[in-house]
Order: sequence, then C-alpha cells, then structure tokens
Amino acid sequence: MFGYAMIALSMLFVTVFTFIPILASLGLSFFHWDVISPPTWAGLENYRRFFTDAPVLQSFGVTIVMAIAIVALQLTIGLFLAVLVNQRTSTFGRTFFRTAFYLPLLASTAAVAIFMGYLFDAKFGAINYYLGLLGMSGVPWLTSPFGAQVTIVLIVVWQQVGFTFVLFVSALMAVPTDVLEASSIDGAGPLRTLFRIKIPLISPTILFAAVIAFINAMQLFDQPFIMTKGGPGTATTTATISMYQTGFQNLQFGYSSAIAIILLLLILAITGIQFLASRKLVFYQ
Repeated sequence: MFGYAMIALSMLFVTVFTFIPILASLGLSFFHWDVISPPTWAGLENYRRFFTDAPVLQSFGVTIVMAIAIVALQLTIGLFLAVLVNQRTSTFGRTFFRTAFYLPLLASTAAVAIFMGYLFDAKFGAINYYLGLLGMSGVPWLTSPFGAQVTIVLIVVWQQVGFTFVLFVSALMAVPTDVLEASSIDGAGPLRTLFRIKIPLISPTILFAAVIAFINAMQLFDQPFIMTKGGPGTATTTATISMYQTGFQNLQFGYSSAIAIILLLLILAITGIQFLASRKLVFYQ
C-alpha cells in the first residue's frame, strides 16, 4: 500500500493527461464534430479519408524524412562528442561539457524557435548579414523548401543533442576498464576499440537514445510551426501541424483525432521495429 501511495500522484497525472486524452481521441475519431454542433457518428470514414488525403499523407512523409535525419545526426554527433570528451578531458571537463551541451535542452522550445527564426531570416537575419560582410550571397534558410527542412533539422539537433551526449558519456564511463586494457594488450587501436568494444557494450544505451529521439522527432511541431508555419508551401508541414490545422483551424476534430491515432500507431510500429532489430544489434552484459 505504501508503494502504491508513493506512485499515486504520478499515476493520477499520467491517467488524466495521457491515458484519458488518448481514449477520448480514439472515441472522437469515429465521429464528425465541429465543436459547435453535436457529434455525429462517422464510423471508419475518418480513417478512410486519411488514406486518400494527399496533403496529410505528404505531411507524414515529411515527418518521417525529417525524423530520420534528426535521429541520425543526433546519435552520430552525440556519440562523437561523447567519445571525444570521455577520452580527452578530466572529470571536471566531462562535468563542464555535460552541463554546457545540456543547457539548450532546458530552454523553451518556442523561445528557441523564435530566436532562431530571427537569426536565420533571409533578409534581416544575423547569419546572412555576416555572410554579406564576407562577400557571400545570402542563403534562403527558411524561404526554400530544402533550406527550411535542413535548417529546422539542424536547430532541433542542436537543442536535443545534449540529451544523447549525456547518455553516451555516462555509458562510456561505465565500460569496464579491464576489457579496454585487454583490447589494448591485444593491439587494438582507438578506432577498432571504439567499433568493436565500446559501441557494442553501450548498444543498449544507443537503442534507448534512438527510441526516445525518434518518438520526439515524430511529434515535431514547435520549430516548423513557429519558424515557417509549415512552409514554404508544405515543405515543413509535419503530421502534428496537419492535426492542428485540421482540428483547430478547420474545426474537424473527428478527423484530426483519427490523424492523431494513426500517428500514434505509426510511432508504436516503428518503435516495435527498432526493438526487433535490436535483437541482433544490441548486446546486453
């Protein structure tokens, strides 16, 4: 009873703000509802509409492409920095860099997006201003489809990489020193030790970081919505932006709920694939 009492507040929070909204969205996805008039039964019509709605399908494609890029860069850069810091710095240095790289994650995502929007503005942004001082032409960071996607990916990675960095530093510090000494005696160089010893030993941490990063990336909303409103065109319109536009702009909350449920199922499916692949790629001690 004491244990249940200790987790009661957390379970109440999760139930009220997670489980109940999911169930409500699931139920609402079978109705037509514009908030003004009472809901009317729609059956599976909202789900059938999804598979014929080209703009929404495109937004899912944009989301998947950007999520793959974000996760790949986040894991690669985080691991590179962690290996570098773990090998080249003292305990104080590791603490300093962990704090420095983690700080952007503590900032408000909306505030970062607003600041970066001004920074990368094609006409008045500081980056293009300094490029002009160097005699270079301005870059359409947020005004071209490819440029907007790349810019948003880089900003998300910059803000989120501290999380994976901290995980990887902690995992590398936990690698048994006797294993590393044995590999050194056997003549393994730094690269061979990294790819044959360290990465396999921290593969559970890599899996955890990949799963969390992909779940977050698939729900990308703040940066593209604040910086580009999903543009130019629909280049950065993600699945969550489509949900927002469908529900809160077009007042089609039943269809918006169906989009949310499909996104949830897609995230669950991709997460399941990650865990299936981990059976051959992840090594537990």
